[in-house]
Amino acid sequence: MNVLAKAVSGRVHYAWIVAALVFALLMCAAGVRSSPGVLIVPLEHAFGWDRATISSAIALNLVLFGFMGPFAGAAMLRFGIRKTVLVALTLMVIGVASSTQMTQPWHMMLTWGLVVGVGSGLAATVLAATVVNRWFTERRGLVMGLLTASTATGQLVFLPLLASISESYGWQALTWTVVGVIVAIIPLIAWLLVERPQDLGLHSLGATSTEPGTAQAATGNPIIIAWDALARALPVRDFWLLFGSFFICGLSTNGLIGTHFIAFCYDGGMPEVQAAGILAMMGIFNLVGTTLSGWLSDRYDGRWLLFWYYGLRGLSLLYLPYADMTPTGLIVFSVFYGLDWIATVPPTLRIVTDIFGRRDAAVVFGWIFLGHQLGAGVAAYGGGAVRSAFGVYTGAFLVAGIMCAVAAFGVLAIQRGGRTPLPAAA
Repeated sequence: MNVLAKAVSGRVHYAWIVAALVFALLMCAAGVRSSPGVLIVPLEHAFGWDRATISSAIALNLVLFGFMGPFAGAAMLRFGIRKTVLVALTLMVIGVASSTQMTQPWHMMLTWGLVVGVGSGLAATVLAATVVNRWFTERRGLVMGLLTASTATGQLVFLPLLASISESYGWQALTWTVVGVIVAIIPLIAWLLVERPQDLGLHSLGATSTEPGTAQAATGNPIIIAWDALARALPVRDFWLLFGSFFICGLSTNGLIGTHFIAFCYDGGMPEVQAAGILAMMGIFNLVGTTLSGWLSDRYDGRWLLFWYYGLRGLSLLYLPYADMTPTGLIVFSVFYGLDWIATVPPTLRIVTDIFGRRDAAVVFGWIFLGHQLGAGVAAYGGGAVRSAFGVYTGAFLVAGIMCAVAAFGVLAIQRGGRTPLPAAA
């Protein structure tokens, strides 16, 4: 594998090739994560399930997606990135393919909820954090922004396609398309993903020597590694501020808009494909905003970046229920919301790295990302429950907007400049 990697690298530092591979992987994973939002209305029509029932499976998926994060980070330290990612992709293929045979709500809970949730959680944002801290000394914020923006790119590429396939050929065709996308990325990961710069005789990009804690794999049980990192993080007040802000981040993005936006537009009389197109258009602004956020994270105080991101997102959510339900009327929301959809990730990771050090950062970030997905799960189920109870999503959007304001002011209490990194586990 190293011979092939060296042949591919040429004159380009292999860190960029690893980043490109991870970008492609996360973009495809975004297609998997986007699918449930497209499936809500088709499954409602096919089986007569209400949105609260469908949303419960999506909520389980989102929570497991987050819960696996710290263990994924620990597994990458112990067993390597490539092995962990290949296991994740295999689980996603099994879960999505099995879902084509579902006829009962518990089938969806088992496939899309449990199996896909665990699989996608093993190849989540923690993967990007691990790669950035392992392969890059310079331009970490920029690269983290680009990798985080892969979700936006996947959204842009897959959402209109998946909605069109579902509308034309049915929801099973959509799921087989997702399976094909996952299968296609597996050989690239198996052949070209290199664990560490040292495996190719390189230093991380921008480093002049091998940095402590980056050259060797961790030893010990990855579950213990994950829990030990949490034990060191729990007494730190800033951990809880970041955990809480990311809970609100997930609640106001993946859980609410990512899950329910297409169904919300459908309720307003807009066809699913057109609604998916608008959600994909947000991906364009998301790509720009998240990449720019990474660049800004290398230069400015992450607390103030997060303040503006959460504040603008809250305003856009308060506006959405009263927007004119036409493509033109949703442009204002799409611009402001899209620009900071996941722009919070680069400054959050930068703050985590400043506080906990590069070795612990990915695992601790995984625990903070759990907060993100707990919030997403609450909003995914809660949004469906609000719609089932009141016939509209208005209350869910207003609550999310107010909580974003809470997060905006909460992040300002984080200690400026971080702390001396905590000692790593023995």
